[in-house]
Amino acid sequence: MSVEWDDLPLAAAEATLSVLSDQVHRDWQVGAGDTDWTCREMLDHIVHGVTGYAGLLIVRPVDRYIGLRAGIHPEADVPAAFEAVQIAASMLATMVRVTGPGARAFHSWGTSDRTGFAAMGATELLVHGHDITRSLGLHWTPPDDLAAQTLARLFPDAPTGHPPGTTLLWCTGRHALPGLPRVTHWQWNGALQPTPATL
Repeated sequence: MSVEWDDLPLAAAEATLSVLSDQVHRDWQVGAGDTDWTCREMLDHIVHGVTGYAGLLIVRPVDRYIGLRAGIHPEADVPAAFEAVQIAASMLATMVRVTGPGARAFHSWGTSDRTGFAAMGATELLVHGHDITRSLGLHWTPPDDLAAQTLARLFPDAPTGHPPGTTLLWCTGRHALPGLPRVTHWQWNGALQPTPATL
């Protein structure tokens, strides 16, 4: 069942942080999945991306990214970094709530609307949350309901017949699916598309 679009970033943050909240004692300097960032640096990346999507909905540029670069204080501990992730998700949720359906803003992967930026934020939170959990030895997959909503908006050509959480990870190059090799080059499509009535 879909959530309201302004609730999607918050729900994705809650799902991700709930699985990470008991892991503050772990080594956060290990690499996050197959990325070039440590798990701690990945939290910075999430905050930067999700806050940036909120900023795009505020400024609504047509041909460029914005000048804002948000991050976590380098001396902040992991619980404080979790707070920063929650703040970023709340900022995006607020902008999705107050932005009208006709508003558009630039993104290099498709000029988008509030639903697209909500789904982009959820993707950052869920997929990079998976990168972190994988490196911390946890077996966690993004929740199917949130992944399904994100897939419908950003990955309209995603394969069917698999759980949405694992499909989202396949679409973002995290693993193979039965009969489908791991994707090595990927990007979402944030441009406006025919969407279900709930959008």
